Amino acid sequence: MNHRGRILFSLLAAAAFFVGAQAARAQVNVNINIGPPPIVASEPPGMVWVPQSQVFFVPDPQLNVFFYSGYYWCPRGDRWYRSRAYNGPWGVVEQRRVPRAVIYMPPDYRTRYGHEQHMPYGQWKKEHARYEKDSRKSHKKWEKEREKEYKERQKQEKHGGDQGKNNGKGHGGNHGGGQGR
Repeated sequence: MNHRGRILFSLLAAAAFFVGAQAARAQVNVNINIGPPPIVASEPPGMVWVPQSQVFFVPDPQLNVFFYSGYYWCPRGDRWYRSRAYNGPWGVVEQRRVPRAVIYMPPDYRTRYGHEQHMPYGQWKKEHARYEKDSRKSHKKWEKEREKEYKERQKQEKHGGDQGKNNGKGHGGNHGGGQGR
C-alpha cells in the first residue's frame, strides 16, 4: 500500500470507528417497567366493615386497601389494582371496572369508619359473607348516599370550591393510605 492508500485506509477506519461508536451509542435503550407497585402486608390484615355497605377496608394507614365483592381493591395515584388475595398477585384495572361502592368511598373514610369493629383476619375471613348478606338492602341506600357525596365533591372541584382538599376527588387524593401516595 502506498502512502495515499494508508492515509485513505486510516481515514476510512477512523470514520467507521466513529460511526460505529455513534451507532452503538444510539442503540442504548433504557426501559423502566414499573408495573404494579408492591402492595405488601407482612401478615394477613385485619379488616373494618363499613356499616350499611358491603365494603371492608384494611385499618392499617400504610395500606389503602378495600375488599368488596370477592376482590381486594387498591388505588395508587390514578390507577387501580385488584387481587383475589390480600398478598396478590395484583393487576391493573381500568377505573371504569372498579365497583361504584369502592369508588364512592369518601376521602375521610378512616375518620368516619375507623372506630368500627376491627376484625382479625381469621374472624373476618369466616364472617365477611354474613356481613355482606345482612347488608344487601342497606348497601343500596349507602351507595346512593356516597354517590351523592362523590358527585358533590366533583362539582365543587369543577367550580374550584374544594381546592386543597383531595382535589374534590374520591380516591384521587390521600385517603389515609401512606403507601404509594
